[in-house]
Amino acid sequence: MSMTTFGVNDAMAVKLWSKNLAAAERDSLDLAPLMGDEDSIIHVKNETKKGAGDKITFGLRARLSGDGKTEGETAEGQGESLSIYNDALYINELGHVVGVKSEHSIDQQRVPFNLREQAKAALGEWSADRTAASFFNHVRGNTAQTNTKYTGLQATTAPTSGRIIRAGTASTDQALTSSDIFTLDLVDQAVEMAKVGNTMIRPIRIGGQPKYVLYLHPYQVTSLRTNSASGQWLDIQKAALAGGAATKSPIYTGALGEHNGVILRSSQDIPLGCNSATATTAVANTRRAVLLGAQAAVCAYGRAMGQGEEQRYRWNEELLDHKRKLEVSAWSIFGMKKATFNSADFGALVITTYAAAAS
Repeated sequence: MSMTTFGVNDAMAVKLWSKNLAAAERDSLDLAPLMGDEDSIIHVKNETKKGAGDKITFGLRARLSGDGKTEGETAEGQGESLSIYNDALYINELGHVVGVKSEHSIDQQRVPFNLREQAKAALGEWSADRTAASFFNHVRGNTAQTNTKYTGLQATTAPTSGRIIRAGTASTDQALTSSDIFTLDLVDQAVEMAKVGNTMIRPIRIGGQPKYVLYLHPYQVTSLRTNSASGQWLDIQKAALAGGAATKSPIYTGALGEHNGVILRSSQDIPLGCNSATATTAVANTRRAVLLGAQAAVCAYGRAMGQGEEQRYRWNEELLDHKRKLEVSAWSIFGMKKATFNSADFGALVITTYAAAAS
């Protein structure tokens, strides 16, 4: 019986593996439930997948603030002007190469697994890790990370005015002390600031209810768990379980809990705080949690191979050294940044606390 096989760089194999790589990245990406349209935390723009160009400009219409008109008042010629604010995102190529021994080598003969398959899986994980790092470095204003390969291929910016709070009485990240740990009070402060600040952070909607999402570093989670009042942590967990059961939303999957309309999640990608005197210097034993609303960040993909999510990546294979070595690579045309309109971070609010490993 003959078998159909796909050789190195076969057109059908390349298309299939590109599609599978996108699926592997999605499965590895904790942020996948946050990605979607303008009502999602990460707004995925599709314009660059449909046409040429490496820049995408997107706008925000501000809320109307006029009083309106009533009986006896002239309406003609008294219209309120619309205020439209713009931001821009650039895309560029980003990829990685993995070198393995080919199927023609003794190395492949020695192991019970397919090295080519392992390379695909590794590249999917790498891509998911890089997407997560880019997202968190931007929404937390991690100016200490200056390598744009870890920041969505564009520079990060510090949190804007009214978009950062710190534990205790510290006015800078470097002033935080060991007593300035993460507590539930900080969640309440962040919600208040998000709702009544100069520019309100728009919540996402889950099951028709307004919700924010808050990401903490595992060190901050430990502080919160061990310093919550008796029974309080259990109540937080119960709230998340109830929300997940009622809405079936994947945002609740893996959530730590829920408090004051905020779904709490954890990520090891939470960066260190930043020194306010030298913005490119990280501050040890601090972490920047972040409260997120709709359009906190914007992401765009270019045309790697074709249309659709499954074609975000271009897969390539090269045989070397008389077919004994194989290099496989995956490439995407990609960009990500936090959304900033009218000089204000639109959907992200940073909470910096002292955070260190439990002794």
